[in-house]
Amino acid sequence: MIKKGLLILLGFVLPSVTLFAADCVSYTKKGNQVIFNCRDGSKLSLTINSSSVVKVWFDRAGKFVRTNKSFAVVNERLEEVGEINVNEEPACYELFTAKLRIRVNKSPMQLQIFDKWQKLIFSDFKDKGHISDSGTVKAYKILRSDEQFFGLGEKTGPLNRRGRSYKMWNSDRPCYSVTEDPLAKSIPFFMSSYRYGIFLDNTYKTEFKFGTESDEYYSFEAAGGAFVYYFVFGKDYKDIMEQYISLTGKPIMPPKWALGFAQCRGLYTKESQALEIAAEFRKRRIPCDIIYQDIGWTQNLQDFEWRKGNYTDPKGMLRKLKQQGFKMIVSQDPVISRRNTVQWEEAEKSGYFVKDARTGKSYDMPWPWGGNCGVVDFTKPEVADWWGKYQQKPIDDGISGFWTDMGEPAWSNEEDVDRLHMKHHIGMHGEIHNVYGLTWDKVVKEQFEKRNPNRRIFQMTRSAYAGLQRYTFGWTNDSGNGNDVLQGWGQLENQVAVGISAGLGGIPFWTTDISGYCGDITDYQAMSELYTRWMQFGVFCPLSRAHHEGDNAVEPWRFGEVAEKNSKAAIELKYQLFPYLYTYSRKAHDTGLPITRGLFMEYPDDAEAVKINDQFLFGEEMLVAPVLKKGERVKKLYLPEGEWIDFNDKKTVYLGGQMIAYRAPLSTIPVFVKKGSVIPMMPVMQYIGEKKDYPLFVHIFPAYEDESASFELYEDDGEDLGYLRGVYSLTKVTCTTLANGYETAITPADKDFRQSENRSIVLKYHLDKSPSQVTIGNKTVKNVGEEAIAADLEGDRSSAGWSWNDVTKECWVKLPDERKHVNISIR
Repeated sequence: MIKKGLLILLGFVLPSVTLFAADCVSYTKKGNQVIFNCRDGSKLSLTINSSSVVKVWFDRAGKFVRTNKSFAVVNERLEEVGEINVNEEPACYELFTAKLRIRVNKSPMQLQIFDKWQKLIFSDFKDKGHISDSGTVKAYKILRSDEQFFGLGEKTGPLNRRGRSYKMWNSDRPCYSVTEDPLAKSIPFFMSSYRYGIFLDNTYKTEFKFGTESDEYYSFEAAGGAFVYYFVFGKDYKDIMEQYISLTGKPIMPPKWALGFAQCRGLYTKESQALEIAAEFRKRRIPCDIIYQDIGWTQNLQDFEWRKGNYTDPKGMLRKLKQQGFKMIVSQDPVISRRNTVQWEEAEKSGYFVKDARTGKSYDMPWPWGGNCGVVDFTKPEVADWWGKYQQKPIDDGISGFWTDMGEPAWSNEEDVDRLHMKHHIGMHGEIHNVYGLTWDKVVKEQFEKRNPNRRIFQMTRSAYAGLQRYTFGWTNDSGNGNDVLQGWGQLENQVAVGISAGLGGIPFWTTDISGYCGDITDYQAMSELYTRWMQFGVFCPLSRAHHEGDNAVEPWRFGEVAEKNSKAAIELKYQLFPYLYTYSRKAHDTGLPITRGLFMEYPDDAEAVKINDQFLFGEEMLVAPVLKKGERVKKLYLPEGEWIDFNDKKTVYLGGQMIAYRAPLSTIPVFVKKGSVIPMMPVMQYIGEKKDYPLFVHIFPAYEDESASFELYEDDGEDLGYLRGVYSLTKVTCTTLANGYETAITPADKDFRQSENRSIVLKYHLDKSPSQVTIGNKTVKNVGEEAIAADLEGDRSSAGWSWNDVTKECWVKLPDERKHVNISIR
């Protein structure tokens, strides 16, 4: 026999012992937790968080110890579950909730979960349910032939994860391909078509293999730390998502202006430039709310001082921008450059840097710019106030928020193994890497709110972990084709799926970099089509920012008159849809449900809808199918069941359940609204909040006879935290279709807030023929004509009247918004 020592000398290593599931011999119970004891000393803990959520913790050593509490989970007791009873049978133990039957087989130990009708939902694969192998813990689960998987946050490739593997290790991947993995965010939560979700609450490098090794099982694993995951059962994907958000926390609401258009560039780093760009937007009447400044705005990393020579009067600049309706967002990096001697010495003396475990000194981090840096240790409690004091300086000058960039921290990808020697206050980098950006964003938000009470934060981040929605918004990293910017069509197309997937990770507020971040633009005319189509997709991202690397300008007018015209129209549409978008923003806060949704989420039983990666629902009522291919002027797209109305002309009707060919010249975005919908809109403004008393346009696409279409509009201050205290306004519009007309009820509910004391509501019915009579309350109103209504919408807010347009097939009914219940009858 060859001895082990000889094998090592020869360069061979004996394989580690794989520990398969052992026999389960007993259990102990404490409250809502049941621990199953195995013969080999390993243990399996099941904690019943609700009738449909189970926390599973496998521990090979049987000690159930973790170095840090969960960074993601903030609420484990989702509902009162009462006394948990365990029934012991000869071959298994069983637990019951109102919705689940949980079985732990004894020999070998095997976890199985059934619904209350005893249908198997989730099961360990044979005897390999939970195994340890060289410190890595793996879980193998049975894979059904028709099972599909969705989720894992920002990931490339198709929405259905089956047949692919993914890693969680926050990575700086500029110009990433359409299949590259991992990316900058780690959200280890996925959902199965068998009506369950899994959240693997482990911050180490984790890996998910959805049938890549076998058609019989899929697996997920962690390289270290406590092996804890939550099983979430739901009636559909939306139900599962809402329960995940209950575990990990509600998304913060953005300020209203954050939902407007934003402009950026890698070298937006000058006062004169910012004022010039802002003036040009206003001159050309292209709506815009935000001008960004990239990292070069600072004198040093990260002193939050305006760069000398680039900014002569930053406070004056910000005042001028504010007068024009602009907000400014500036970037911050999580490091201090050695060149920044004052701040670097402060941090070094106070022990605020991440340490090098080999030397005990501050880790010397090479940085893409600014020279070598110290990495700020946001896990150390004392760092928060120190950082908060610095970041408050530009806020006091007048900026409106931050863009937290490079939070992996950058250059800490899988291949950068030296970073694993970084020692944070609460643990080694292997454990902290994926949550480093999250700990930074937490400090940024909490310090902002501490020093700016009752004010909503704007913070948009690149790198984070599950639970980031409590602190920040996101963007989908540095997309585009760096080798040839004109060949970025594939990246544009995949941004649709990446963005939908971001929403599935609990990030309802996100943006793509419109134009793609990567690649030098040398021929603007040649780039104009790609830019236009990226813009037409980008305005339907909840946050919409145009951005490109270096000094590559991507303002709409740079690409020629046609591109400017079409981009302006797209941006104007975003502003018109603001009331609809803001209402769904509130729903996203309440439920965590994404605003941009894959078709599979609303139509899970539609086999064709489940396959679609390049279309999305914008809220529930609208479907967007952006053109994503070069030269394409006829878009083949899929419409789910029901009837869909062309939102561009608001009268052409398509039968759902089929593919259609839709004409889409460069001026057209294929957008549809489902029959039986109500869509609130507003006039085009140059920035959100430009006019307080704007008329509210309510587009009504009536339902079938004896059915209703309704929408409840949400409004609030948009800047303060009153939404957390129940300060807002609701306006419900319900239109019921009758045999001889339509009955519409407007029901307001003001909860210490009113959008306007003096505005009009214009109901825009999309009908087949002209009405003969319109009454508001018990009063018949006159047909005054469309021109009369449109002429003085903002001046005359007290009169009522109606009109009919035989070309557009629209009936307008204008009435004052008196914040009282009112009925409108059309015959």
